[in-house]
Amino acid sequence: VQLQASGGGVVQAGGSLRLSCTTSGSISSLTNMGWYRQVPGSQRELVGSISSSAGVPVYGDSVKGRFAVSKDNAKDTIYLQMNSLKPEDTAVYYCWGYDHSIMTTYWGQGTQVTVSS
Repeated sequence: VQLQASGGGVVQAGGSLRLSCTTSGSISSLTNMGWYRQVPGSQRELVGSISSSAGVPVYGDSVKGRFAVSKDNAKDTIYLQMNSLKPEDTAVYYCWGYDHSIMTTYWGQGTQVTVSS
């Protein structure tokens, strides 16, 4: 499974962006999926994740109430809706998917999000 993230860009503080992550295979094969982000010199931080059974999404504390992870099985796409963006949200955002049946994690190539103050 290959993941391709898109939708990053430059946005003013308070604005919104929606990231998309398309997959080469079926996202139905993934047990969990979602988004991490990384600032140079720091570890990757969980943004949000969702299970294949579409249970309650899990979010990092810094984005709760502002970001939402969702998926569209028909389009084999994972989304990240980002609202009320802050300069500290500036990072490279990576989509990921985990297939528990083969214990393999897949990563997209990352998309840059820059929030200006």
